[in-house]
Amino acid sequence: MVKQHQAQLPLTLSEYHGDTSITLINKTIGQYFDDIANIYPDNLAVVVYHQHIRWNYRQYQEKIDSLATGLLQLGIQAGDRVGIWSPNNIEWCLTQFATAKIGAIMVCINPAYRPEELEYSLSNVGCRAVICADRFKSSDYLQMLNELLPELSSNQGRLSARALPKLEFVIRMGTDKTPGMLNFNDLLVEVNADDQHVLASIADSLSTHDSINIQFTSGTTGSPKGATLSHHNILNNAYLVAEAMKLTPADKLCIPVPLYHCFGMVLGSLCSIINASAAVYPGESFDPLTTLTVAAQERCTALHGVPTMFIAELEHPQFNEFDLSSLRTGVMAGATCPEEVMRRVQNVMYMKQVLIGYGQTECSPLNHITEIDSSIEKQVLTVGRALPHTEVKIINEFGDVVAVGQPGEVCSRGYCIMQGYWNDPVKTAATIDSVGWLHSGDIGQMDELGYVQIVGRIKDMIIRGGENIYPREIEEKLYSHKDVQDAAVFGVQSDKYGEEVCAWIKVRANADITEDDIRHFLTEKFAYFKVPRYIKFVDQYPMTVTGKIQKFKMRELMYQELHEAIN
Repeated sequence: MVKQHQAQLPLTLSEYHGDTSITLINKTIGQYFDDIANIYPDNLAVVVYHQHIRWNYRQYQEKIDSLATGLLQLGIQAGDRVGIWSPNNIEWCLTQFATAKIGAIMVCINPAYRPEELEYSLSNVGCRAVICADRFKSSDYLQMLNELLPELSSNQGRLSARALPKLEFVIRMGTDKTPGMLNFNDLLVEVNADDQHVLASIADSLSTHDSINIQFTSGTTGSPKGATLSHHNILNNAYLVAEAMKLTPADKLCIPVPLYHCFGMVLGSLCSIINASAAVYPGESFDPLTTLTVAAQERCTALHGVPTMFIAELEHPQFNEFDLSSLRTGVMAGATCPEEVMRRVQNVMYMKQVLIGYGQTECSPLNHITEIDSSIEKQVLTVGRALPHTEVKIINEFGDVVAVGQPGEVCSRGYCIMQGYWNDPVKTAATIDSVGWLHSGDIGQMDELGYVQIVGRIKDMIIRGGENIYPREIEEKLYSHKDVQDAAVFGVQSDKYGEEVCAWIKVRANADITEDDIRHFLTEKFAYFKVPRYIKFVDQYPMTVTGKIQKFKMRELMYQELHEAIN
């Protein structure tokens, strides 16, 4: 197990350095995968339930080499950008490893993107090729591409499109033929000895510090930014998280989170290969019943998810029909986990060793994680401590490190920090300072042992009549109410106080509860100014594809509703 550095404890200032005694991996993703596949060829490597795929490492390696060779024959080279626009499937997994093998930079595109967002992403990083599904939910990808690229239908070879002049190839999944597009399966070519020699030669020419992945951060304002990550960034993040989970060749990791995001791609797909574990994908997108079914059927030992996913699983009416006793660990990340949900995951989902992870895409993605053997309080109330080879500090608005127990902005530095935003030095400099510290925009507080509790986002903090209010504190208390299933607290504009507190609440089935009940419940526990002025019972929240609640949209909706009520 990875042990954190202890010599500096107890702390008086909020600055903690993760252990540096563990040696980081100095290989590319392709080299590391081949080493694992050659040592464990018969181990189960990947299960894609909805596509009836079940491959061992030898089979997985053969398919990856086949696609890598097909991309080379197409003319894709090291440094070229290859977009992937698809929900979870085997094609996504193959693309991840095949592009890494030849040094091409895989560009993850949100499956929910519309044509304008797609155009921005592909144009921003200059993709030479895009690999896409035919459709996903209500999105018809092929139709959107044809609208964006009218030249496609008459394309006979390399595309030449006005909207995206650098895009040469559109590669679609499925067996149907579409004019101007190549088929994914046609790139799965037979690999001969010469091809293997070429792949080996390319492997020798690549560096672990080469850019290998671009992830678009889903900012709430402005255009998405392309966080650029190297082999070294994401392979080592996967390695340290796999060690924290104590994954072995006997483990099966259930991955219902989206691959296009760092959570699925790094903490899922890459984490699984670190110790020759199996990656299990229940479906193309998250569904609580399918996830429960596959986790039980496959006897998975680990399960990932954001808190809203675990809540959906726990609240499913058929939850008690599934034997989840094989589960042991997993990572809960993407948002701060309510204490009550964490305890239920540990107790009724058998995940006693579930870990809370915290970070951001720009950190590859984790800079903090809890420890399997830490106290229950540390596991449920904090996001743990800095991972090895990672420094974390908490600063005030002047840039000074604050005393332990004081809130401030969480900053981190180390191997995991992105190379920068693609082709955007101005935004990079606004996020990573001159001495390498990444500024998160999150408010946290550190204790004397280095454990960090996330209080909220700087932008989420509510200032009511000069009082600073952290929504997380109110949400945690609401989760402890027997009739509350989920809660989101945010500020809405007020002429009198600057902001007022608003809570959107999802209640449990058959609950009989009123706004006054909620106010009475909170009045007993909080100062008056923290009790929400506005309470709304809702069935759903506006969410990102990764399951993050979009409070800025809630603010807009609530503002409109209140404004209309006044008028």
